[in-house]
Amino acid sequence: MSRATPDDPAAETRLVGADRVLAVLAELARHPDGIGLEEMARAVASPKPTVHRALAALRRAGFAAQHGHGRYVLGDEFLRMAFAHHEERPDHVRVTPMLKALCDRHGETVHYAVLDGASVVYRSKLDPPMGAVRLTSVVGGRNPAHCTAVGKVLLAHALPDEDAVRAWVGGRTLERRTERSIGTAGELHAELARVRERGYACDDQENEPGVNCVAVPAYLTSPTSPSGAISVSGLAYRTPLRALIDDLPAIRAIVSGEDPS
Repeated sequence: MSRATPDDPAAETRLVGADRVLAVLAELARHPDGIGLEEMARAVASPKPTVHRALAALRRAGFAAQHGHGRYVLGDEFLRMAFAHHEERPDHVRVTPMLKALCDRHGETVHYAVLDGASVVYRSKLDPPMGAVRLTSVVGGRNPAHCTAVGKVLLAHALPDEDAVRAWVGGRTLERRTERSIGTAGELHAELARVRERGYACDDQENEPGVNCVAVPAYLTSPTSPSGAISVSGLAYRTPLRALIDDLPAIRAIVSGEDPS
């Protein structure tokens, strides 16, 4: 029996089919309450029979499930694999005690995030047992790097001068999440210079109104290059930005694995 080569049309068909299954899987993740077949077909721009076959394949693998009223959700096996992988990541294991100490100290939400292109990706998040508020951040989710304290800390290391900042921005328009968000390459360069000088970054209600944040680099895998950044985010009326800045010596000590007292 002959096998298809990479240049064979059959190989291309299989690749498209695999891409379609992955697109369906990614779309399922955007609908925790479930999504119907017709809506899914529209979302991935594919015929309903084709999408139905992709969903059937995902169901056989346990990566999708069908609940009442014919709606599809991510399957338990996919979630089990994702959470098991996440729990075993070295950076997650090492950062958890730091996040817990910061969360206990401030009674606010804490994050560990990494830089991925123009976004930050949240690898870990810990909410306080009481008084937690709903933020846009979720584990695995993204926010624009230039609007967040964790993003600015990491960009300050990745973009050392104005030429690098302008190359990173390119032809994009920087999204202004709030009226306080950075909107130009020049503004971002000036802010990153301040971050390098201070050694920490602030989000003064730049990503979400009413929420401020401070972040410091986390050196989990290298003593010279940050693997990510750790932040403390608080409601502005409850935990003013000035209070977080004043506590930076303790925050730095905790992230370094030292006793903050």
